[in-house]
Amino acid sequence: MNATSWATFWAFAAVILFFGVLTYLKVWGKLAGALDKRSEGIRKDLDEARRLREEAQVLLADYQRKRREAEVEAQAIVAEAKLEAERLTNEATIALEDMVRRRTAAAESKIAQAETQAIAEVRAKAASVAIQAAERILVDKVKGSVAEKILAQSIDSVKARLN
Repeated sequence: MNATSWATFWAFAAVILFFGVLTYLKVWGKLAGALDKRSEGIRKDLDEARRLREEAQVLLADYQRKRREAEVEAQAIVAEAKLEAERLTNEATIALEDMVRRRTAAAESKIAQAETQAIAEVRAKAASVAIQAAERILVDKVKGSVAEKILAQSIDSVKARLN
């Protein structure tokens, strides 16, 4: 045997001895247990991550549903507000037209009253002027007790006709 063969032999023997010591110290079991423990930890982490992902998806779906419901509700509120605004506008228009109609009627009534009053005043003034004119004419033309009698009758007659 030459030196290279002996070196190979001792290297082989050292490796066998090394594996023997590892087996005697039960390093293989500990190593396998550590790897199993590590793989179990990784499995738990993956399960936890999967569970968290599912919860996040449920929450996302819930929030999306709530957002859609809120959008629908907001649209309903806007539509109702538009209808309410239209209704209030219509009511205000009707109330304004009614108020204008009432004020116009009141103004027309006041104008008619003023017109009637003016006509009555003009008639009264005309009657008064006619009576005074008739009185002067009769005083100038008729004299004595007959004149006074005719004058009184005429004045009464004119007053009765004009009023």
